[in-house]
Amino acid sequence: MKLKFFLLFFFLLAVKSLKAQQFASWNTTALTLNNGIVERVIQLPAPTGHFFTTQYKPVSGKFQLLDSVSTDFQFEINDQLYSGSRTNWRLIAIKNCSDATSGNGAAVTLLNEEHQFELTVQYLLYPGSAAIRKSLTLKNLSAATLKLESVDVEKLDLNPDAPTFSSVAHDYGRRRALGPYDGNMQDALVAVHNSQWQQGIVVGNEAAGVVKHTSFFWGGMDICSGFTHKDARYPFRKYILPGQVFSTAQVFTMVYNNCKDAGEILNTQVADFVRKYLGSRLSLLKQKPTFVYNTWEPFGSNINEQLVMELARAAAKAGMKEFVIDDGWQDSYGDWGIDKKKFPHGLKPVFDYIKSLGMKPGLWISVGSATPDSKVFKAHPEWFVKDKNGKLTSLHLDVDADRYTACFSTGWYDYIKDILLKLALDNGLEYMKLDFAVVTSPYRYDASASGCYAANHPGHQDHHESLYANYEQVWKLFDELHAAKPGLFIDCTFETMGGLQLIDYAMLKHAEGNWLSNFTGHGQEIDLSIRNMAWWRSPAIPATALVIGNPEMQDASWDLHIKSLAGALPIMLGDPRKLTTAELTKYRQFADWLQRMDLRYRIMSFRQDLPGFGEPMEGYWDGFQRINTETKAGGIVGIFRQGSTETERRVTVFNLDPLKTYQIKKMDGTVICTQTGNYLSKQGFEVIFTKKYDGELFEIAAKGLK
Repeated sequence: MKLKFFLLFFFLLAVKSLKAQQFASWNTTALTLNNGIVERVIQLPAPTGHFFTTQYKPVSGKFQLLDSVSTDFQFEINDQLYSGSRTNWRLIAIKNCSDATSGNGAAVTLLNEEHQFELTVQYLLYPGSAAIRKSLTLKNLSAATLKLESVDVEKLDLNPDAPTFSSVAHDYGRRRALGPYDGNMQDALVAVHNSQWQQGIVVGNEAAGVVKHTSFFWGGMDICSGFTHKDARYPFRKYILPGQVFSTAQVFTMVYNNCKDAGEILNTQVADFVRKYLGSRLSLLKQKPTFVYNTWEPFGSNINEQLVMELARAAAKAGMKEFVIDDGWQDSYGDWGIDKKKFPHGLKPVFDYIKSLGMKPGLWISVGSATPDSKVFKAHPEWFVKDKNGKLTSLHLDVDADRYTACFSTGWYDYIKDILLKLALDNGLEYMKLDFAVVTSPYRYDASASGCYAANHPGHQDHHESLYANYEQVWKLFDELHAAKPGLFIDCTFETMGGLQLIDYAMLKHAEGNWLSNFTGHGQEIDLSIRNMAWWRSPAIPATALVIGNPEMQDASWDLHIKSLAGALPIMLGDPRKLTTAELTKYRQFADWLQRMDLRYRIMSFRQDLPGFGEPMEGYWDGFQRINTETKAGGIVGIFRQGSTETERRVTVFNLDPLKTYQIKKMDGTVICTQTGNYLSKQGFEVIFTKKYDGELFEIAAKGLK
């Protein structure tokens, strides 16, 4: 009887706790959002009038960055401007809303004066997070099509005194600018930090690729984030048909105070939000990849069954966990049949062999291109992109007569989906590297050479709409592939994203990783490029989503390649057959150590900047840490000397429990230091490198941890 009573008591306590996670309350005039970390108050139409933010601040402390009245949102419908604070709205309804990642808040539905459309403004807050996530949903109530453009999902007005001592941290929060700033495709995350007030705001834009836009003090004394405007290089446009409902991308913001630098927020609040609440595909993987091999360098498309089998045997001995066959397996771009001259037994026996060696098989596919002699192009030329002159074209390169780009707003979508599903389900494929331009190209700088100008494609009405529409179709494709094979790892390359080293939050919600680069070189120069790219994109972007090529396994300094890659997703190319037995054994030790660190500390879910070590550059030291900030059990630290004249450095580590005792260990298990978390955060430990170009990985282990 007592047991039943206690079970009932804890059940009721749990229900009460769930109910306590309601972060929105309202009356007839105001909506209040508050999760104990941040508070935002919105004035409501009562029942008609304006809609605007009157307060947005951390719950504790002073905050003066924003003005007392913020526009809240803004967009154009059929070239007419609508905004929260300047348009008359009728309040239709307010209700609680939530999402699948513990978000809770409110959705406010408004009606415009002409009764053309309903607008629902949704706000979500998260437990223990400073983030407020926002989106707009429009429903067309009219009998005519509505043209939606220049959408600012978030539009916050600034205190007129704020810009004077404020800098903009753009380009994933890594580059600093002063004065007005108009963002671009690389601004998945931007921050404004006022150094005098020690306050700021972080803006995360979840729109896709080239149609995202964030600006500060650009068109006025405000912060705007959402889709690109109609006068942009790559304009967003969406035609909303009668009765149709359209939801924008989400934008998340974080206000903060009592902080000396925006980098502190990037390494803590932003990283925590992205890991816990963004809803990334990577966060769903119970086991993250730790060591990947790819055939592209030095073999290119010159591969065959025998070569792949030989490479797989050597890669398995080296401890690789994923084995990706790159270009050259197919009979043509577009048809994506197996070249039986190269792979006479098909791919399934090859994949089965790779699995028998303890690795997951992967495959490269150009997801949106076909050659003129392919069967699919000859049968369906209407599925392909047209340029501004109405001619079939390749978006990928200026001169690319060998390939045409397919438009995902046509029958190509179902066609390529069937091919990819067959590869995954019938052949046992577990990793897809999906490549080449589908919306824009990293290698073409004429903005008009983008999207699709065809007037008869069912998924878009014109060129501007095609930019957004084709991104959305790619995401839908990825989602359907995951639904059919939940464990599938999709590597959506920067070429598919449409910009140099481009990765963003939109992609992360539909694909696990992004092949970010094709760095070449065999010495310390490629190691610097790898570490610089990993630093540049993280911590705004999860480090394990960063697939950074192309270091080769047989290089003389291959061990420094691996150490550098340990700050991202370790991937190696090259010819492992050239390695000696001793070298393969050493490789295996690296691979096993990385996997052991992930099993022990989940290092592949974390990465932070190392205090006192900045951007990796020639002539300096650099480093990173991958400490589990949830368990405080430890993690790893990477330290590198890149041509510096200094031979030694003190290394401090943060995110440890100040009261716990930790051991600093070399990869071979040798303990070099035993200190408390408090000591390590303030005094650290000493690292000495006698070589000008060197690096080392260390384990940080809570004492007593097995």
